[in-house]
Amino acid sequence: MPAMGRSSDASEIPPACLKRSLSLPLTTFYGLGNILGAGIYVLIGAVIARAGDFAPLSFLVASLLACLTAFSYAELSARYPLSAGEAVYVQEGIGIRGVSVLVGLLIILAGIVSAATILHGFAGYLQVFIALPEVLVLLLLVLVLGGLAAWGINQSVMVSALITLVEIAGLVLVIGVAAPGLSMAGFDTAVFTSLGKVDTWSGVFAGGFLAFYAFIGFEDMVNVAEEVKQPERNLPRAILLALLVSSLLYFMVALVATTSVPGALLAESDAPLAYLYQYVTGREPVTITLIGMLAVINGALVQIIMASRVCYGMGRKGWLPVLFGKVHAVTQTPVIATAAISLLVLAMAWWFPIEILAKTTSFLLLMVFSLVNLSLWRLKRAGLQPGGILCVPRWVPATGCAVSSAFIVIQAMLDITA
Repeated sequence: MPAMGRSSDASEIPPACLKRSLSLPLTTFYGLGNILGAGIYVLIGAVIARAGDFAPLSFLVASLLACLTAFSYAELSARYPLSAGEAVYVQEGIGIRGVSVLVGLLIILAGIVSAATILHGFAGYLQVFIALPEVLVLLLLVLVLGGLAAWGINQSVMVSALITLVEIAGLVLVIGVAAPGLSMAGFDTAVFTSLGKVDTWSGVFAGGFLAFYAFIGFEDMVNVAEEVKQPERNLPRAILLALLVSSLLYFMVALVATTSVPGALLAESDAPLAYLYQYVTGREPVTITLIGMLAVINGALVQIIMASRVCYGMGRKGWLPVLFGKVHAVTQTPVIATAAISLLVLAMAWWFPIEILAKTTSFLLLMVFSLVNLSLWRLKRAGLQPGGILCVPRWVPATGCAVSSAFIVIQAMLDITA
């Protein structure tokens, strides 16, 4: 069966193509697994430390900010349903090959650094249950996750979807055990009078800035576009569904957390949801801790899949060595690209401190968000508006670009003053 592709240049098309096997539900779970990840399990305490009782509002603000860029990604994924999505979007919108290649490399690097950060954290959590050399833990994790990603997209995303269901169950469990605190707390109208104060909103937006990073992950979905069934229709829907579900879960978790546990105690905890569970039930939080560890593993798997697909897409276009654009005839996955990404993840996790890795991930993604939003804005200004797909108003990418750029400046200023 001849290979199919969008380009007439046969040199860009490998002998085997990626397998289109991801349905709308699987694609949505793939995105949810990356958005939920470990973010909510560790970030909520820091958000409460800044926003106090208004932490749910901080998550709502963060959700609205993330939606701006998510809508831009949704439209662009329908316009250009290709691997190496962001690099393609920037090439179409800005038209400078060097910038497009840079964006692709930034996405690959962000995926590698993010996976390394996640695995670093997992190795630390594992020491609570069993003492193993960190190098051995990292090596085994990378071999298993890299092997799963190379085995097949359907198999790896099915595993990710199952873990995502467990993650959601963990959040629902937290909401369930803490919900009585919400009903007993009632609504003190005096608290809401402070919404008229500048200091309150300062805390809300400071918390929202942190909470924004819990929503990062939707952007990875566009890089499996060539493995999604009917991507022009299903991919935009999956992106927006994943963001909607995660927003509702985050808001509810923040709401029950602020009404069930003193904010100061939750803010001091390194594992705030585990602490919340223990505080409310009086039981050891073994279940929540294990679910948190699964969330970490899931996030790393999704990052390895994403980075390998970007590497494949860039190899297919000749922006990276053509070797990376090859697809294995049996697995129908980019095995060489996956192996290269896995090795780089192992090296990063081994040699770099977790704090540096985490900050680098955020900075790289915000740079990409700015350029992707700018690209869609330029396409719309040029009047390039195809029919039959999701189309957003021009102010959406303009605002998304401004917000992402502002976050870069704020983060740089915080690093300078730290």
